[in-house]
Amino acid sequence: MNYEVSEKKGETRTVGLVEIDDNHYEITIDGTTVHVDAVKSGKTIYSIIEDGKQFEVIIDENGAHGFDVLVGGQLFHLQALDERSRLLTSTAKTVATGPQRVESEMPGKVVKIAAPVGTRVVEGQGVVILEAMKMENEIKSPIDGVIVELGAAEGQTVESGALLFVVAPPDAKQGS
Repeated sequence: MNYEVSEKKGETRTVGLVEIDDNHYEITIDGTTVHVDAVKSGKTIYSIIEDGKQFEVIIDENGAHGFDVLVGGQLFHLQALDERSRLLTSTAKTVATGPQRVESEMPGKVVKIAAPVGTRVVEGQGVVILEAMKMENEIKSPIDGVIVELGAAEGQTVESGALLFVVAPPDAKQGS
């Protein structure tokens, strides 16, 4: 099956995924094909072997078509659409309304607050640096807006699902 995979504000790639047999897959990304072995080793953890190299990948579903992938110390916020879903969503645009809560996707320690309350931010701008699994992850604003609440302080340990910050659209009026 073919998918259109994109990172937020990033380029879109065509990805083909064919299951050869149990735990063996053929993956084609923009015309380049690789063969991988993939085994689920935890609720969201996968062990991947490609060309003799092993990778540990953490995949966390984020909505109907979105997912977050942590691999090699990098966190990717991805959206994958099969052909049918891509056609259905091509005419509709999701519009965020009201304040957006951003929660921690994994336990970690807040090492830096890059945008304190009252700061104007743009979509994709880093707001919090979260250290998880010995890696620093920049947690970005999902929309243009103003930081109206911080749920954690620098140095604080947070659990998965803990509020990190709330960003309100610039035209949102408080108390209306």
